[in-house]
Amino acid sequence: SSNDFFSPQTFHSSMHVTQKLELFPDHRLTQMLFKEVKNAAELRQSAMSGKINGALINPTMLVDPFQTLVAANKAVSLQKTGKMKTRSLYSEIIFNLSPTNNISEAFKRFGISDDNDSVLVALVHSEDESQLLTDIAAMVTGQQVPVEDISSLTDQEKIKKLYKITAQEEKCGTLLDAVVCRMATKDVM
Repeated sequence: SSNDFFSPQTFHSSMHVTQKLELFPDHRLTQMLFKEVKNAAELRQSAMSGKINGALINPTMLVDPFQTLVAANKAVSLQKTGKMKTRSLYSEIIFNLSPTNNISEAFKRFGISDDNDSVLVALVHSEDESQLLTDIAAMVTGQQVPVEDISSLTDQEKIKKLYKITAQEEKCGTLLDAVVCRMATKDVM
């Protein structure tokens, strides 16, 4: 059929987005977005103690879910080659979102803090994730919203400042292009 042409790279449910990792087709990244979150402190504790096997990201610092996909691809790649700079795959994803090599700075900016009222959960998995997603959604006291809604939470000014995006760059391409470029080049700067 003519539909074979479109490869199922992205699976959208009404809420979460699951994508294959380009370099590791047996791995998938699922992202879930929550707002009006009341228990960020508790979630952060659960992530630190390993009860939540996922990266908890501050969505106000993301322009687009694509950033997380780039960071996850890189994290899995570093994990496979034994070159991670942090202790776990999920901390590595958060670290990879940052334009600098300062790990604690990356967590401060991109991890969630106790007073966050929105959170993006990123999970890397290989098999069917439905139970995993149900379990995580049950831990969050908040409202799950479509991942595409992230743009309504984005703090563009903060992002431009952190990634040092110039007006010139914004004329040439999107803010997302500039941000992903910074993420990609931090190792060589």
